[in-house]
Amino acid sequence: MMRNASRKYFTELWRGFRHGIPIALGYFAVALTLGIAATKDAGMTPWQAALMSLLLHASAGEFAGITMIAASASYIETAIMEFVANARYLLMSCALSQKLSPQMKTRHRFIIGYFVTDELFALGVSADGKLNPFYYYGAALAASPAWALGTFVGAILGNALPTRAVSALSVGLYGMFLATIIPPARKSKILACLIVLSFLLSGAAAVLPWVSALPEGTRTILLTVILASLFALLFPVKNDAEKEAAANER
Repeated sequence: MMRNASRKYFTELWRGFRHGIPIALGYFAVALTLGIAATKDAGMTPWQAALMSLLLHASAGEFAGITMIAASASYIETAIMEFVANARYLLMSCALSQKLSPQMKTRHRFIIGYFVTDELFALGVSADGKLNPFYYYGAALAASPAWALGTFVGAILGNALPTRAVSALSVGLYGMFLATIIPPARKSKILACLIVLSFLLSGAAAVLPWVSALPEGTRTILLTVILASLFALLFPVKNDAEKEAAANER
């Protein structure tokens, strides 16, 4: 029985790793730009930049941190900026917790929470049924080292390549993100409508007066709460017990 369980864990780990490879490729490309900025703007060494990426796992948060370091901001100012830039992960963690089995052990929840990023979150919530922690570990095992390695390489290339040239590589991350959300959107017209609407409103919020003045993280949180609440009220998702009861009534 122990051998069968170990084989199942390894199967899920390998499946998650394979699904995390496209995310890893996108992360590596974007992290090159981050590494260049860490070297040029904040004066970090390659090892310092790589350690930052390995511990933080947040592109917007790391760019914000580099900006604050370059501006010689205080620890309190930097902490507040980081909280605002990364506050969206609170919502992602709450949503992802609904995919976890009530019997899942606390240590698995802590590890999964540590590796919550935009793309890994999308991969986790789109998984069928309850999320297997080893599937998520496999995806993180592919993505997290690529993010840190990309930052390290970018820091080494800091003065060798112009930032704009490496920044063009970040297009791959958007393509990877689309590849993550399109399959579940094809299965649900409601989800597809929500995704399109979120794109449109996010673009509008970036240019509209008053709203555009808000920090990007705050805009993301507001849009997420408003859209998620609206669609939850209009199109509630039945849990397993409700689905089973509905099937029995038939």
